[in-house]
Amino acid sequence: MATLSTHTLNSVDGTHAAHVGVALLRLVPDGTRLVIFSASTDAGGRLSQRIAATQIDPSADYELVFQTGAYFAKRALPLTGLRIQKEVVIRFCMPDAEAAYHMPLVMAPNGYSVWLSS
Repeated sequence: MATLSTHTLNSVDGTHAAHVGVALLRLVPDGTRLVIFSASTDAGGRLSQRIAATQIDPSADYELVFQTGAYFAKRALPLTGLRIQKEVVIRFCMPDAEAAYHMPLVMAPNGYSVWLSS
C-alpha cells in the first residue's frame, strides 16, 4: 500500500490552504482518466491518502489535481490582475506501489511551486 500526501500553503498570506479540493487520477493509454480518489485538504492544509497496491500501475502516469481557482475565489483578496489559473495539475508516476509520495504545494492565484519530499 502506498501513501500519497500533500501540505498546501497559501503564498499570498502565508497560511495553510484549508479545504482545497484534490483528486488523484490515473491516465490510461486510451486517454481516459480514472479517478483513484477525490478529497479535500484539512484545516491545516494537509491531505494523506493510502492507496491499495492494486490501484497502482508502476508504468502509468498519474495526475494530482488541486482546485486552486475555487479556493482563491472564496478568499477576500484584492484583485491585482486576471485570475486565469483554475487548477494545478501535477503529472507524475508511482514506480513503487509500497512507497510514500509527499508533494507539498505552495500556491498563489496564478502560480505555484511543488516538489517531491520524502
